[in-house]
Amino acid sequence: MKITNVTTHKVHPGPGMKNFLFVKLETDNGITGWGEAYTQSDRDTQVETHIQQVARYLEGRDPFHIRHFMHVIHEDFATKRSAMDLHCAMSGIEIAMWDIVGKALEQPVYNLLGGPVRPRIKLYANSWSGGAKTPDDYAKKAIETVQKGFGALKFDPFPGPWREYPDYEELEQAAAIVGAVREAVGGKVELLIEVHRRLAPMNAIRVAKMLEQFRPYWFEEPCPPDNIPAIREVKDNTTIPIVTGESLYTRNGFREVFDLSAADIINPDICNTGGILELTQIAAMAQPYYIGVSPHGWNSTGIGAAAAVHASATMPNFLIYEYMVHAEAVSKDITTGYNQPENGYLELPTAPGLGIEIDESKLAKYAYKQYPPRKIRTVEDERNWH
Repeated sequence: MKITNVTTHKVHPGPGMKNFLFVKLETDNGITGWGEAYTQSDRDTQVETHIQQVARYLEGRDPFHIRHFMHVIHEDFATKRSAMDLHCAMSGIEIAMWDIVGKALEQPVYNLLGGPVRPRIKLYANSWSGGAKTPDDYAKKAIETVQKGFGALKFDPFPGPWREYPDYEELEQAAAIVGAVREAVGGKVELLIEVHRRLAPMNAIRVAKMLEQFRPYWFEEPCPPDNIPAIREVKDNTTIPIVTGESLYTRNGFREVFDLSAADIINPDICNTGGILELTQIAAMAQPYYIGVSPHGWNSTGIGAAAAVHASATMPNFLIYEYMVHAEAVSKDITTGYNQPENGYLELPTAPGLGIEIDESKLAKYAYKQYPPRKIRTVEDERNWH
C-alpha cells in the first residue's frame, strides 16, 4: 500500500474562532486517512504550506512507516531545525497515517499502541465564558456549563492585554472572578486556571497565593515557556499544581521540564507536538517523574479530539482532556462518527482507525476566510498601561 495523494482543507468555523486545518491522505488501495494540524490566528496558511511541501516526500511511501517518516522529515527535510509551523504540519500528517493503518488492520488506533488502560476519557470544558467580563458574568456562564454535564471548567480570568507586569488591581480582579465561579458552582466542580504564558514569576506567585483559597485543579502556563526555571520558581511557591507544555514540541522540548521537575502536569497538544506516537512517548517520559498528562486540545472536537482520545486511552498517567465547547456544533456538522460527550466523558470509539471521518460535502458551508486583523498594540497604546 502506498500513499498517492495529500490534500488539505481549511475550515472557517465562524466569527471569533480560528480556522481548522484538516489533512487527507489517499492510498492506492482506496483507504483514506484524516488528520488535523494545529493552527493559530493568522498562522493557518503557513502550516498548510508546510504540509504541501512535506507532501512531496510522502507520496509513494508506505503509510505504515510512521516512525521512520517522522524521523527523516526532521532530519532530512528540516535539517533538525524545529518550528511550531513544521511540527503542526507533521502532526496532521502523522495522525492521518495512523488512521490509515487502523483502517487497514481493522482496529481502533489505541489497540495498535498497546491497548487502552481506561474505557473512557474525562473532559474539562473550555471556551464556555465568551463575552464574560465581570465576576457575575463568569459565574452565570459557569453554572450553564455545569448544567450541560461538565464537572471541570477551564478559563482565563485575567484582563487583556497579555503583560508580564500587570497592575496589582488586575491580579485582584482575576482572583475575584475565580472566587465568584467557585461560589457559583460549589466545591465539587474542578476549576482550571489559564494564564496563557503572560506573567513574570513574581506576579504569577502573587496571584497564585490569592487563588489558593479557591482550590484550583491547576494553574496553567504561568510564565513564558522559554524559561523553564521561572516556571519551577512558581511551582516552588504555591500549593496549586502547575501545568506547562502546550507551547513545547516533541520529546526534546519537554526534557528540561522533566529534568527540573518544573511542572506537576504537562499539556502537550497532539496536533502540534508530533502526533499520536509522539504524544504517547512524551507521556511515557513524564511517568517516572510522577508528572500527569492532560493533552491540550484547541483544535476541532472532531479529528483532533479523536486522535487525542486514542493516545490518552493508552496513558497510565493521563488525567483529563480539553473539550472546546464552542467548536462542537461545527465539528459535529462536518463529521460522521462524532464522539458525543456524556456527563463530562468521552467513551472510547470502537470503529477502525480514528473512528471518525470528515464529510467533505459539508465543507463548502465553512469556506476559508482569513482571520480578521487583530489589535496589535502601538507605542501610543502603552499609555494606558504604563
